[in-house]
Amino acid sequence: MNESIMANCFCSLLVMALYMMGELSSVFGAINQEREALLNSGWWNDYRNISDHCRWVSIDCNEAGSVIAIDSWYMKTPSSQELLWIDKLNFTAFPNLVTLYLTGMGLRGSIPTAIGSLTNLTYIDLSKNILQGSIPPEFGNLTQLQTLSFFHNSLSGSIPSTLGQLMNLKFMYLDSNKLEGRIPTEFGNLTKLVKLYLSDNLLTGSIPPNLGQLESLTYFFFQSNQITGPIPVEFGNLKSLQRLYLSNNSLNGSIPPTLGRLDNLVHLFLDSNQIEGYIPEELGNLFQLEVLRLNHNKISGLIPAKLFQMDKMFSLYLSSNQLCGSIPFETMKCPYATIVDLSHNLFNGSITSQIGCVSDLSLSHNFLVGEIPFPFRRSSVLTRLDLSYNNLSGKLHKELASLSYINLSYNSFDFSQDLDSKSGVPDYCYFKEDSLINDHHMPNFSYCHLLNQTNPQTRKSKPVIMLILLPIIFFILLLLLSILYFSRCKPKKKCEGIATKNGNLFSIWNYDGKIAFEDIIEATEDFDLKYCIGTGAYGSVYRAQLPSGNIVALKKLHHVESQNPSFERSFQNEVKMLTKIRHKNIVKLHGYCLHNRCMFLVYQYMERGSLFYILNNEVEAKELNWNKRVNVIKGMAEALSYMHHDCIPPIVHRDVTSSNVLLNSQLEAHVSDFGTARLLDPDSSNQTLAVGTCGYIAPELAYTMSVTEKCDVYSFGVVILETLMGKHPGELIASLFNPTTQSMLLKDLLDSRLPLPLQKDAKDIHLVVNVALSCLCSKPDLRPSMQQVVKKLSSLKIPFYLPLHEVFIHQLMSQEIGLVSSEFHEYTEP
Repeated sequence: MNESIMANCFCSLLVMALYMMGELSSVFGAINQEREALLNSGWWNDYRNISDHCRWVSIDCNEAGSVIAIDSWYMKTPSSQELLWIDKLNFTAFPNLVTLYLTGMGLRGSIPTAIGSLTNLTYIDLSKNILQGSIPPEFGNLTQLQTLSFFHNSLSGSIPSTLGQLMNLKFMYLDSNKLEGRIPTEFGNLTKLVKLYLSDNLLTGSIPPNLGQLESLTYFFFQSNQITGPIPVEFGNLKSLQRLYLSNNSLNGSIPPTLGRLDNLVHLFLDSNQIEGYIPEELGNLFQLEVLRLNHNKISGLIPAKLFQMDKMFSLYLSSNQLCGSIPFETMKCPYATIVDLSHNLFNGSITSQIGCVSDLSLSHNFLVGEIPFPFRRSSVLTRLDLSYNNLSGKLHKELASLSYINLSYNSFDFSQDLDSKSGVPDYCYFKEDSLINDHHMPNFSYCHLLNQTNPQTRKSKPVIMLILLPIIFFILLLLLSILYFSRCKPKKKCEGIATKNGNLFSIWNYDGKIAFEDIIEATEDFDLKYCIGTGAYGSVYRAQLPSGNIVALKKLHHVESQNPSFERSFQNEVKMLTKIRHKNIVKLHGYCLHNRCMFLVYQYMERGSLFYILNNEVEAKELNWNKRVNVIKGMAEALSYMHHDCIPPIVHRDVTSSNVLLNSQLEAHVSDFGTARLLDPDSSNQTLAVGTCGYIAPELAYTMSVTEKCDVYSFGVVILETLMGKHPGELIASLFNPTTQSMLLKDLLDSRLPLPLQKDAKDIHLVVNVALSCLCSKPDLRPSMQQVVKKLSSLKIPFYLPLHEVFIHQLMSQEIGLVSSEFHEYTEP
């Protein structure tokens, strides 16, 4: 009996051993299958000699040796285009995979449905690739998923409703694709969702009201789609919401007052829709609100006074609506928001000194009356003021000169009257105009003029003098009119060298402008607004096709200013300077016209408009790839170098911005707008004129008014970053020496609308960022000259660079920015 028991035990042990051996064999087989899948993808060919794939870069395994994470963060992107297909990796070989991070690799193809079988996945990121096709419905099986990120691809089709089954999902990023159809109503089940990004797609239909159930939602980005219908009143239940972006859709209906319950809301973007009705007074309860954008809608009625009493308001945009009545400035707390734009509405009434509580205020294109209130209150922070296109009148005070920007055009001011007659100082009206963002082709003039400089002691004698002079002036005018009338009756001689009316405008120089003027009148239908491509404080820009077929851009002075001798002198000085400039990257001046009706400059027409316009246009920004952006930067550098070093005396542009860089049909850069430029003459007082555009001005101008070439260099550095980032760098510039900013990766700085640059483009990006950071040095003497910049950008010796995803900003802060000796092939993080 004992022998029988022992035999049975032996058999059981043998069976167990065989089973365990089978299990181990199965485990080792699965692990080997994972290694083979990694090798077969071709993405880890450098590790073929290392048997343990858990030691490979970007691979993480559990204690059993099975792959649980694939992370491309430190992985070398394959150089062969044939390997950049996502289906090169057999995802079914990784049943224990928890994290899949394959972002910014330039992967192509459609998302494999096999990924939907990896039920242990909690994090998947396939963003910043070139993936196409639809999102597989099988992803609804990934019930452990917490992060789903597919942004910045070319995915199409509708969003599968099965994603509504991902009850553990916290972050969903599907923005910047080509997704169509409606938002699945099943998304209302994702109660743990914190961030939902659906912007920049082709989504249609209305917003499902049951999204108001997502009480954990903090960010809802849904701008730039084709959504219709009203904003759900249920959104008032999103108590955690901090940012609501619904801009650039076709939303209608009114703003639900329930939004006033969102106590944590910081940004509310509802601009560029078809929203009607009134602004709910309840929005004034959003005490955390910093930015409110309701511009470009059909909103009517009065502005709730409570909107001007919000403590944390930073920017208020209500322009291009049908708001009316008086503006409740008297209720405004001081200081208030940094930017308030109430332009293009139906406001009437007068303005008060309380406007000094805003640093940047636009009230243009309204029906405001009365005088400009001065002096502003002592706590005034106002620096920029646009009051153009109103019915304002009265005197202009000398304090206006303290503003960095003021636009008073198209009002009823009497410029001939004494300004601030009690002051006993020279009277003047000081205007400073920088490029406007609505000017896509030819940025505006910058100008300053002095009116009625008189000696106070002579003012008493004015009535007597006028009684004597008026009859004389009247007699002279009568005589001149008679002469002009009889001279027109006589046969006219043709000017030598011009055979027909439709002469070649490009050869008309030092001519009275008659033929040019008649051609322009015909081409623009007497400057009809439909030909206008930009308007500024004292100049408008028109596109004109001449009888010869040539297309030109016309910079035309407003009629009032064109009658002023000081403007004529400025006009002639600009012509004189521009005629001497000849460079392939500077907008060419073809001719000019001085006429009794108006005067204008005739420029080379730039088909693609300004760099600012292109960077802010989603479609055109993608066309401006990395190679073209680098070429734009190089073209700018060569233009500024020519001005600084090849012109005698040197010319300082003084307003280098993305709006003043125009692009032709080949996307080649041309620097424009020399209305603010002055010949850099040490004896000239022009150096002290404060000009420039906020966000581009060199920091030294805050404490000194001396304008040098190094001011242009700084502005050029800002435009470099703007070109690479796709937007103005903003506060990033001020924080460049902040440890948090310096720990940022270079790749995170670049425009996310483009795939990350590869190979040659990546090396160029290193180089231009190197240049940008050196140009942005706070000390002018340490900035390079534009000649040095051109030399560096055109260097044929391109050193070996680290991959973009391995470079930190702090590595770009030294003279050897981003450079690594070619004898080194590996990099160790500091």
